[in-house]
Amino acid sequence: MGSIGVVLVLVFIVLLILASCVRVVPQAQAMVIERLGGYQATWSVGIHFKVPIIDRVAKRVILKEQVVDFAPQPVITKDNVTMQIDTVVFFQITDPKLYAYGVVNPIMAIENLTATTLRNIIGDLELDETLTSRETINTKMRSSLDIATDPWGIKVNRVELKNIIPPAAIQEAMEKQMKAERERRETILVAEGEKKSAILIAEGKKESIILDAEAAKQAAILRAEAEKEKMIREAEGEAEAILKVQKANADGIRFLKEAGADQSVLALKSFEAMTKVADGKSTKIIIPSEMQNMAGLVKAAAEIAKGE
Repeated sequence: MGSIGVVLVLVFIVLLILASCVRVVPQAQAMVIERLGGYQATWSVGIHFKVPIIDRVAKRVILKEQVVDFAPQPVITKDNVTMQIDTVVFFQITDPKLYAYGVVNPIMAIENLTATTLRNIIGDLELDETLTSRETINTKMRSSLDIATDPWGIKVNRVELKNIIPPAAIQEAMEKQMKAERERRETILVAEGEKKSAILIAEGKKESIILDAEAAKQAAILRAEAEKEKMIREAEGEAEAILKVQKANADGIRFLKEAGADQSVLALKSFEAMTKVADGKSTKIIIPSEMQNMAGLVKAAAEIAKGE
């Protein structure tokens, strides 16, 4: 009975040892195996068996992308302004063996490397460039860190400047500058608005003046046309009146002629008709030669009568 118990104990111990030699590696992880203190292999996803006592798991490695947020680091710009900058580094382990044996405490190594690289980059930039060149700084830091961490089996995917904290005096000056800039932009916008308003008002006045001038011109044209029409109608009326008078005189002379009046009476009636035609308004009257002879006879008769 005692021997059987010893055998059972030995079997149980053996089973425990065999169970401890079985390892299952989860997804996105790896195990670095050492044999008698030296590197043996890197186990990837799946089930693996190690030699009892001789082999051991030296390091478990997470292959997923990891994020490390480092505390703010003091840096000095090219124009001697001290500020605090904290960074966020996104990295991924690509070689578990190099990660296990490349450097002691890789996270601390990345943090120190990030601080020194950041100081080198910011030292070549002035304050304004630092505040406006985040993308450039991120790219330079990622490139430098990726090259430096490559022998450690680490790939730096991205580096971001989380916060840039300038001194309080600089922050106050920047706030005043921003306020002044906003006021300047506001003043410019107001001036541009007033300028556009003045231009629109001037254009409106110009358009009104043009319209008024056009209306006055049109009115003058209409008045001139009305005056012209009036003069034409008056001239036509006077011409028609003269024609009627001449026609009446002609009818009277024709009546006298038909009644048997002699030539002197006809000439005298023609002369009277001419005087009526002139009506005292004409300055020149053309008298036929027969009427001139008649006038001479009348004048001679009047002189003879006066002498007697």
